[in-house]
Formats: sequence, structure tokens, C-alpha cells
Amino acid sequence: MKKLINQPENSLNEMLLGMTKAYPEYLTRLENTNVLIRQNLDGQKVAVVSGGGSGHEPTHAGYIGKGMLDAAVAGDIFTSPTPDQIYEAIKAVDRGKGVLLVVKNYSGDVMNFDMAKELAEMEGIEIEQVIVNDDVAVEDSTFTAGRRGIAGTVLVHKIAGAAVERGWDLQKVKAVAEKSIKRIHSMGMALSPCTVPSAGKPNFTLAEDEVEIGTGIHGEPGTHREKIKTADELTEELFNKIQADEPIKSGEEVALMVNGMGATPLMELYIVNNKVHDLLKSLGTTIHRTFVGEYMTSLEMAGMSLTVLKLDDELKSLLDDPADTPAFKIINKKGWMTYGRTESSNRCTESRGRHH
Repeated sequence: MKKLINQPENSLNEMLLGMTKAYPEYLTRLENTNVLIRQNLDGQKVAVVSGGGSGHEPTHAGYIGKGMLDAAVAGDIFTSPTPDQIYEAIKAVDRGKGVLLVVKNYSGDVMNFDMAKELAEMEGIEIEQVIVNDDVAVEDSTFTAGRRGIAGTVLVHKIAGAAVERGWDLQKVKAVAEKSIKRIHSMGMALSPCTVPSAGKPNFTLAEDEVEIGTGIHGEPGTHREKIKTADELTEELFNKIQADEPIKSGEEVALMVNGMGATPLMELYIVNNKVHDLLKSLGTTIHRTFVGEYMTSLEMAGMSLTVLKLDDELKSLLDDPADTPAFKIINKKGWMTYGRTESSNRCTESRGRHH
């Protein structure tokens, strides 16, 4: 195992220390916890809290800031955060208008966020929860009952956070988050496995000429393994699965995310993006925004996932609202900055680097 770590058991703490030192204008760490919260919580607004196992960076703390999250709770690598840590995050960011929990559909996350929600409600905090289950690959998996929550979660953070910045109440924020979840569909694949530091060995194996289709963000099995194909062929295979699950029709407008799993060069992600754009345009679909980069990773796994969000006027407007976080920045309604270079159907804005 070759990794830039010290002692495996210290990796989470040292990562959180490093993040707060990198982004002190965005993040502060709640004392004696693995909770990062937003600097300068402003106004009497609903708070948005998310979290999950570490190893998926920049998810979740990379999305703390204006227009997205108020707090993120980090569990150990690929392990749900504990209820007491989630509870501390809720208390820290509640401003009297309620708290929305955005939870990926993994059994441990759902159970622990549920327990924290109950603790907060006993303290009189108004709280709601949405469960993201955008992965169309499998209905049940090693870690879930029902579909997994993967990279589409980032778009839920964006839409819910924008609604909060507009001053919407908790029930309205929850409703628009749930609407977005119903319209988001994702699917991923792996070229190679990843290694959890405490295990010291890859969490699965692939032959040199094999890929896994439908892999989860923890390396969970997908739908099948097959011989490696061209980028266009693999992209079309994932896209067709998404299209079969929720057909995209002529005249519809979408947001597209091409997400790297941790060890896939941007060059390859842009090759994938080129093909997805062609497939969508062949259907008569308008691509409102494109996001290409590493948004939800799996340590050093090589591979990618596709996410398509079907837009209506409300979701499009919220997606366009400004956001300012370490890993996601939308400047205004005419341009944006995220990882590397981002594109839409009618404009292309150069970023100032991978962050800001």
C-alpha cells in the first residue's frame, strides 16, 4: 500500500485539520468532533446539514459555504458518522428556523441520521430529512436497501442551499430537495479498485482488461464485469441505463455531471463529456449546465459516473443561483467556476484552477 498518510488511524483527524487550515474563510471545526461548520452563519435561515464516511472528498465538507451546506459530519473512511456527532452538527447550525438533513441512501447513514434527528427533536429543534437515491445501477446492494445515493447528492446540496439563501421555510426547502431527488439519475463504473488505509489492500480486484459496471462509491459490486471498451462505448452503456430508467425526451432541459472517482484524469472525463453531449443532443435535449470534475470520489479508484438532472424552471433557477464553497462556486447566473473547466450548451467559462 502506497499512500501519503502517517498512521492510518490518524488520517481522518489530520485530513480535517488540513481542510480547516486550507479554507479558514469557509470552515471551522466544532471542538472535540469531526464536524465542520460554515464560518459566519448569517441570518435567521433554515440550516442544511449533510455528511457520511470520509474518502469521498470533496464530498461533503467541500460544499460548506454560501448557497450549499452549513455543516458536514465526517465519519471514518467509508463509515457513517455517529449519531452524537450528527446531533452536535445540528445544534451548532440551528438558527431557529429548522434544519434539513441531506442523507445518502446507505443503511448506516440512514440509521444514524434518523437517531440524531430524534435527539434534536427532543430538544425542540424543527428538523426534516431527505434521502438521496440517484444510483440506477442496482435496487439493493451491500450497504443499502433500495438505490444508493451517489454523485447526484451534490446537486441536491446546491438546490436546497439556494432555496435557503432565498429565505424559504423548512417545508418548502424540503419539498424542492425532494423534487430534485426524483429527477436525478446517476450511474458509475470502475477501472480499478481503491484501498482503505486501515485494510491495507484493495477492496476488490479487476483483471487488467476488465471494468466493473455500476460500481458503488465504496467499491460495492455493480451489475456486471466486462472487457474494457472504448470511452464512447462505456459512456453510452451507462447513459443507456439512465435513459432506460427515466427517459429523457426531446425538448427537455437537463444539467449534466461527469464525475471522476478519484484517479481519473480530467482529459478522460472530458472525452466522456464529449460523448454524453452528443447523446443528449441527438435526443433533442438542451444541456443547461455541465459539471466535469471530481465531486464525489472513492479514494484513488479510477472510473467515473454520469448524473443527469431533469430541470424545470424552478430547479434551473435554483441551480443558477450563486454559490461559494471550497469545491463548488457559481459566480452568478451567467457564469460559474468549479473544477477545471465547466461548460453549458451555449457558454464556456474558464476557471482559475481546480478550486478558487
